This record gives sequence, C-alpha cells and structure tokens, in this order.
Amino acid sequence: MKKLIIATALAAASLAVQAKDIVETAVAAGSFKTLATALQAAGLVDTLKGKGPFTVFAPTDAAFAKIPKADLDALLKDKAKLTAVLTYHVVPGAVMAKDVKAGTVKTVQGGMLTLGTTGGVTVNNAKVVQADIVASNGVIHVIDTVVLPK
Repeated sequence: MKKLIIATALAAASLAVQAKDIVETAVAAGSFKTLATALQAAGLVDTLKGKGPFTVFAPTDAAFAKIPKADLDALLKDKAKLTAVLTYHVVPGAVMAKDVKAGTVKTVQGGMLTLGTTGGVTVNNAKVVQADIVASNGVIHVIDTVVLPK
C-alpha cells in the first residue's frame, strides 16, 4: 500500500511539472498582460493552447505601450483586426533562434514576416530580446515592438 501511495504521488508530481503551453507560459512570465488580454479579446486562447507546434513572436507589455493608447483601445475592440495582428505574430512549427534563416516566412495570418539574423534575430522592425522560451506546444521569442501586417 505504501508503494502505491508513493507511486501515485510521484505520478502526480510529474504531471505538475510538465511544460506549460504557450498561453500558460506567457501568462506565468508576467510581462505579457496586454498580449494575454488581446488573445482573450480575439478568441485565440484556445488556438494557442492547441496542439501546435507554433512559434510565437510575443510582444511585451512595453512593446504594446509603444502604440498610442487610443489606437490600442480601438484595436482591442476590433476583433477581426486584432485577430489579424495577433496571428501575424505566429508562425507554424517550432523554430529555435539558432535555426532562424534570414528571409521571409509566412505567418498564420497569411502575411509575410521578414526575419533578420545580423546582430541577433529581428522580425520586421522588432528585435528579439529573449529567445527560445520552450512551451509544450511550441516556442516563444520575446520581441520589443508589435509588428503590424501590411
């Protein structure tokens, strides 16, 4: 009986330490409150909790703060435009920073991102400030600017 209790406790502990999905990882980091709010407003939370894998170029709260408040408020109220902006930050597959190749890549939104590798990874006009945050369904690269589809 004692062995069964220990085995059950170990199984429960191993489940508790499994990697979090992209949304849970971003929320736990604490610097993506605006992104989490935007994902909720756009109805994309379940998508990014899905199987994936996804590569997400995640703008920080400071990146969203670069957008004038009136423009950000309007974006958060326009679900279609918000969805387009958020899915423009997502690329299918899990791509680690060392595997990024300079050039263009198609986003989940359908537009193209321009990736650079000189002096660190860049995404359009944004710099990757923290790379390779692994989640259970992909990878997050933190960027310093919100990138907007054309």
